[in-house]
Amino acid sequence: MTAVKLAAQDFFRAAYENRYTWDKSFPGYTADVTYTHNGQVFTGQVAVTSEFKAEVHGVDNEEAQKAIHGQLWEIAIHRVRRTFEETHSKNTFTYGETDETGAVELLMGGKSEGDRYKVRNNEVCLVHRHIHGVVVTINTFSSHDTGEGYLSHRYDSVYHDPQTGEQKGGKSLFEDTYTKVGDYWILDRRVIQTEGNGETDTQDFTFSNIQLA
Repeated sequence: MTAVKLAAQDFFRAAYENRYTWDKSFPGYTADVTYTHNGQVFTGQVAVTSEFKAEVHGVDNEEAQKAIHGQLWEIAIHRVRRTFEETHSKNTFTYGETDETGAVELLMGGKSEGDRYKVRNNEVCLVHRHIHGVVVTINTFSSHDTGEGYLSHRYDSVYHDPQTGEQKGGKSLFEDTYTKVGDYWILDRRVIQTEGNGETDTQDFTFSNIQLA
């Protein structure tokens, strides 16, 4: 069955359910962290609990501590397993355009009116969402196939003002790599390069000695 023969909601549901998430038995994990920001190096320990809470220990620099905690929280929140109904029951989906790469656009109505996605090869490759007073647009260029769902590998992210369309801050390019620990795929490195004012800000988060709790 081709994409156009499926109801738009079912087409998007298939890609949504193809994302890699941690199951209800996820025990949490600990790891050592090395955070390198434009040549400055900070080390410490981190944990993600079985309740998906992020913890950072042993990092005295407040900005570094916040940066590590922010990324760890992002990692955890995207691995939470929620059903399609829990997330999208108040949304409607309509097909938009299909681009030259074969990515199919989904336009959202209902609670998330104005948001849109693109799906290619049963993976969400574009997210355009209104969230916390800004519009975030994420393009995914490559992914990891875990055999239990996909994880984004290379992607970018940019924010705009929802009223004026003005870009807020620089565009960030992410590269994530994962390792399997026990039954779970866990991020072991994230590099973020952000362009702004003619300069590139580079952040490198490396997680080692990853152990399930």
